Amino acid sequence: MYTMGKAARRRLSEKLTARGLRLWHLTAMAMMADLGPQPKGTLASRLDMNASDLGRTVNDLIKAGHAECVRRPGDRRHVHVQLTPEGWSALDSLNADVASADDDLLAPLSEAERDQLGSLLRRVYTHMDSAASSVAQEARV
Repeated sequence: MYTMGKAARRRLSEKLTARGLRLWHLTAMAMMADLGPQPKGTLASRLDMNASDLGRTVNDLIKAGHAECVRRPGDRRHVHVQLTPEGWSALDSLNADVASADDDLLAPLSEAERDQLGSLLRRVYTHMDSAASSVAQEARV
């Protein structure tokens, strides 16, 4: 699994690098797309990322025109980061790159085998996620 993960990450990283981006850029953009505008601190926490590293990632996205910082209308002290229209468009293209990388990686498998692999991986992930939740719960007690 480790070797396959490295191969998949390398292929995706190559596609992202061609666009001047890294995996953290894609991850932050996907989180903003899924959860909407949010404070940088919240985004860093949700990504389990150091706040200063997230700051650099967001600054890169702002320079590329993919994100912007906006003050909340009801409370101008609070600044949220969100995708720009260009960011949404770039994310659509990046998602196509992800799908292409997945297709390359899974090329030797039939559609039924891909479905089976997906099902098995979701089951393993659910097991690992519930085990991590149990450990976190025990740590709080």
